[in-house]
Amino acid sequence: MRVLKAKDNRLKAARAAYDRGNYNRALELLSELAGPSPDGDLLFLLSKTLSAMGLHAQAADMFVEAAQTMGEDAPKALRLAVDLYFRCGDLEKAELFGLRLLQVTPDDPLIAFILISIFQKNGETALIDGLKNVLVKSDDPEHLMLALKLISTESLNINNAELFRKLSRHFPNDPFIRMCHLDFCRTFFDVQTVEREQDILRKQFARGDYRLLSAEEPHFGLMWLETDAELRKCTNVAGFTPYTEESRARRRSMPHVWGEKIRIGYLSADYWDDHATMRLLADVLRQHDTSRFDITLYCNTSAEYVAFDTGGRSQWGRLKVIRDLSDDEALAMIRADGIDILVDLKGHTAHGRSGIVNGQCAPVTVAWLGFPGSAIGIDCDYIIGDPIVTPDGAAPHFHELFCRLPDCYQPNDPVTRPLPRPDSRAAHGLPEDVFLFASFNTPRKLTPRTLDLWSRVLKRAPNAHLWIMGPESGLKEAFRRRGISPDRLHIAEKASYERHMDRTALADMGFDTFPCNGHTTTSDMLWAGLPVVTRKGQSFAGRVTESLLNAIGLPDLVAEDDKAFVELAARIANNPDECRALKARLAENRKTYPLFDSVRFCRHLENAYERMAERARNGLPPEAFDVPRLPE
Repeated sequence: MRVLKAKDNRLKAARAAYDRGNYNRALELLSELAGPSPDGDLLFLLSKTLSAMGLHAQAADMFVEAAQTMGEDAPKALRLAVDLYFRCGDLEKAELFGLRLLQVTPDDPLIAFILISIFQKNGETALIDGLKNVLVKSDDPEHLMLALKLISTESLNINNAELFRKLSRHFPNDPFIRMCHLDFCRTFFDVQTVEREQDILRKQFARGDYRLLSAEEPHFGLMWLETDAELRKCTNVAGFTPYTEESRARRRSMPHVWGEKIRIGYLSADYWDDHATMRLLADVLRQHDTSRFDITLYCNTSAEYVAFDTGGRSQWGRLKVIRDLSDDEALAMIRADGIDILVDLKGHTAHGRSGIVNGQCAPVTVAWLGFPGSAIGIDCDYIIGDPIVTPDGAAPHFHELFCRLPDCYQPNDPVTRPLPRPDSRAAHGLPEDVFLFASFNTPRKLTPRTLDLWSRVLKRAPNAHLWIMGPESGLKEAFRRRGISPDRLHIAEKASYERHMDRTALADMGFDTFPCNGHTTTSDMLWAGLPVVTRKGQSFAGRVTESLLNAIGLPDLVAEDDKAFVELAARIANNPDECRALKARLAENRKTYPLFDSVRFCRHLENAYERMAERARNGLPPEAFDVPRLPE
């Protein structure tokens, strides 16, 4: 008994010496206590003492030995061992014991950080995916910065919301982190944070301070910036080298052999028939006059999405796959094909190949359809617009020259796009006796301003309900905070495109979003027979629905400002006869107005290409122009 008591006293004395920072004395006492079968507590304290003295390798080995006698507490000792092995460069042991510990504590961000670091060093990248999201559980800036490299490009990874919340706290003045945080808050519908951050930024803009926009990506800027001038300041482009005036001049003056036909190349990653772009463009491709135009589709579409295609690709023309080619290899193919006009259908959207556009690709380059605005750093001579989306006053905020089609910049496929089949509100759990507004836009377009305007309408129209896509709890809370009962909201589930078109016709009126309108979403509604109410915008992306409504003969659904929008939408909701008359007009106009006339659209587009080619063939620089309207 006396021996045990003396041993306990010495262990207490060693612990006290360790706590005082007297590591030499602690080591001396612990060494005296160590025998042939030391217990876990002694070994653990000895390991900590060796570590505190900078003897990391010895301490790590001792922690492993301690773990063998510590029972349920063994992971605590192994964790410290793995950390020390990693810090002293013994990656083999760090990996060995890290993988062992991972079986017991799979959510430990320190172990995830160490193993990922080792896997990266060894080139074992396939092993990283299962661990990368664990890093977000940490509050260590080093761990979070590694997570930033691994998951920040995954736009639908909900862990990014927490990651950037933490990074914003650690690095409050980092512009890139602030802009990414704001975007992920929009993506995952954190409306209160979006409101707070945008208020701060708007105050800075009011003082003329736009510096933070240099960290904003152009595509994300579309969702919240209201003017073409503001969007022009979003200069965070990555993955390609921006063009210069010198590189542009070299491209325009490169040797080129013109043929009898105009050779058009369309560059896209969206060549499968269930993509929104192809629901617009498909019939225009089928309608091209092949006696005057030679059409090549340069396909950067991933194999995964090609597999989703149900036959559309075979109808659109000659496809050449470039997804596995480098920019230089793809450029060599395009030059060998003698392309006269290369049309970039992507801009700053996913899987664009801007490096190709910025190479010596073709005498004429054109931006169209994929990105609704000026493509920062991408060398396009023209942007295809119309008098509404690209008015004269917007020209100073575009480096591209305006080629304006007479009716609408947006094509639409009236051939393979399905019309609604009979459906019922009851099948979707919707009330029959209410006026039903609908919005099927992505939640990131549901800005605080949009929610405010819609709420004002709903207050003015007490029998109106809203059918909407997005997270149920977040949406209902956002509207509750604006004085709208959650009972008046109905959440639209995901559906196939055909089923979606069926249900769209069940609503009474479509609600538009601001400052980024519905684009394909709006034309889907109009095709399904659902009128859409909007307001005039100050950017290309904010003027799209106005353009579509004008091209379908419903300009009276375009309000001049916020107040007029609320009054217009509320008036229609409170007057069912007016709504029925609008639906009847839309049903008739769909057959006769230009919006869904793909043949007419294609002839206008081809006239535009002929004008571009003629100038280039004659050695003239690009020039802005309007395409004349064909006779009705």
